[in-house]
Amino acid sequence: MSKIKTVIWPKVILFGDSITQGSFQPNGWGADIAHKLARKCDVLNRGLSGYNSRWGKILLPRLFSSTNSEENNIAAVTVFFGSNDCALQDKNPQQHVPLQEYSENLKEITRLLASVGVSADKVIFITPPPINESVWEKECIVKGCTLNRHNSVAGQYAQACVQAASQCGADVLDLWTLMQKDGQDYTAFLSDGLHLSQEGNQFVSQHLWELLESRLAHLPFILPYWGDLDTKNPESSLLCDQ
Repeated sequence: MSKIKTVIWPKVILFGDSITQGSFQPNGWGADIAHKLARKCDVLNRGLSGYNSRWGKILLPRLFSSTNSEENNIAAVTVFFGSNDCALQDKNPQQHVPLQEYSENLKEITRLLASVGVSADKVIFITPPPINESVWEKECIVKGCTLNRHNSVAGQYAQACVQAASQCGADVLDLWTLMQKDGQDYTAFLSDGLHLSQEGNQFVSQHLWELLESRLAHLPFILPYWGDLDTKNPESSLLCDQ
């Protein structure tokens, strides 16, 4: 019998902080993207709560094989940092990353991805969402600290993310701008002033899918539809190369 060829699913990697880590919760944006791509891609959650772009850049080479491009088989990567980077330096120096370094980190992440075969056209940057300062301040007080993020500062990091994406040739989902477009009330998109509510998750999923669909629509349905199987000789259907 000839050697059976392993079926390798293309991968979509969601890389970021807690907003990515929590995206596989019920009704989360990552879970919704995974549902849309069932039987087409494996959607892998590489969200790391509390992380910033500095730590993400350092860690990135450990997440990808540098020797086996077939094993990687990456169809798309989202890079979603900024909500921790934009923490105020005097209030939260542990997570704060200066604006210019944040921009350079995003560019370096793109270069690192390119070195393992993920070209910039497969990369989607996602900016930090806006911050509801009054609600987040209450969370800070509960944790024994003062307000450590400002919406205007998050906007500066969002702008830097957009600019870095343009310079790298990557796409970008500018949540900070879209969620506040035309003066709409963005507070419903946030559960605690910083992280996404159910409405916020739906918003991210909708807008991210618009960017992903054009990249992934060509991917085939993996393995035959059950109704197309040769039931008298299923091996002929299931063990053949697609």
